[in-house]
Amino acid sequence: MGTTVVWGMLSAAALTAAAQQSPPPPAPAVFQYTGPGSCSASACHGGIQPRQETHVQQNEYSTWVVQDKHAKAFSVLGSPLSLRIGRNLGLQQKPEAARECLTCHALDVPTAARARTFDQTDGVSCESCHGPAASWLGPHTARDWTHQQSVRVGMYDTKDLARRQERCLSCHLGTENNIVNHEMIAAGHPDLTFELDSYSAVMPRHWKEPLDKDAWLNVRAWSVGQGVQLGQSLVQLARRARGPNWPEYAEMDCFACHHALTRPEDSWRQETGYSGRRPGVAAWNPSRYVLLRVLVKEIDPDDGRQLDSDLQELAGSMNRLSPDREKVAATAQRGAETAQRLVSRISAQPYDASLTLRLLKSIVAQSGPLSDEGERTAEQATMALDSLFIAFARNQRVANEQPIRQAISGLFQQLENPSAYNPKRFAEQMRKVGQLLP
Repeated sequence: MGTTVVWGMLSAAALTAAAQQSPPPPAPAVFQYTGPGSCSASACHGGIQPRQETHVQQNEYSTWVVQDKHAKAFSVLGSPLSLRIGRNLGLQQKPEAARECLTCHALDVPTAARARTFDQTDGVSCESCHGPAASWLGPHTARDWTHQQSVRVGMYDTKDLARRQERCLSCHLGTENNIVNHEMIAAGHPDLTFELDSYSAVMPRHWKEPLDKDAWLNVRAWSVGQGVQLGQSLVQLARRARGPNWPEYAEMDCFACHHALTRPEDSWRQETGYSGRRPGVAAWNPSRYVLLRVLVKEIDPDDGRQLDSDLQELAGSMNRLSPDREKVAATAQRGAETAQRLVSRISAQPYDASLTLRLLKSIVAQSGPLSDEGERTAEQATMALDSLFIAFARNQRVANEQPIRQAISGLFQQLENPSAYNPKRFAEQMRKVGQLLP
């Protein structure tokens, strides 16, 4: 027995010594970015005309470089407006070299992740959305190479709607490193707004929509986008509340303060009143959650009630002169977890004509309350009606399709000048849309 113990001790010691002498495990591979030029061959993605016989159009690079504003994201940093923003912010470098700007206007990746062909001045290019290409660039052209194999070696899975929205929001909302705050907006940077399906529709499209597999894909994209945007917005709110610069006014409704002044008797804001807050207290921006509440009540009333409870508590905390940052952060984090659960439910939801029409009617039924929430909420409601009706009309015959489209266009027209936004006129136009729906 003693020998066995000694032998066990010697074996353990020997194994320890051997482990100490063994080389350390290799460091994780650094996936490298090659730049958009690596995709630009005419036989790859640099063709002139889209091809229909392949699962990709093969003119994606050409579309991006000629038509897509993302290709100009770096060059716009040299514009007079960008230079003025830089001066207002007191940047130590010109915008083309300032990390505050490059995180979203270019691919700002570590030197080790840059292949020899990488050029930061290419702006927001292929790999900004699709991930570092060096490890899958060659193999992904092979007949037996799968999309999942590419994902395992660095490709970003934009086929997943939730992940696609997350990637878009990394700049169109912000992250811990990609920041557009009240200071930047005051300096002249545009405020950040986003809606996945509408923004995708106005892009020069370089991808094929698999509508043969999912006829209601655009409704799904709008729905998933709403859920992910709320979740990411609440994560950002929690992070900011726990950060050094609090309160952060970029979380509030810009046009509650920045609007044309009128005589008191002409003020729709004063007529509407200040439900849930004292007059003069900046309002939390409701545009990132009000449409999601309509959706969730249609597909999962129980989760809808939980979401309402979370958001009401959060709004009560935010709509104060001096919000309690710890309470805001904790409530926002809890709301983000609810939103994340909802995204899975929303993604798996079967979408059809009946649900889409109910969503359209539920939104216009809220014309008064939605309009009173202000211009940013009206903007989201308009994009929602536009996206949902386009999908509905593509799948269902609508006898009065053109009048409905014209009525929705009338909503967009009322948003052209935010200072002139009038909720009564907007609500009336929404009701016109509702009266025309089948």
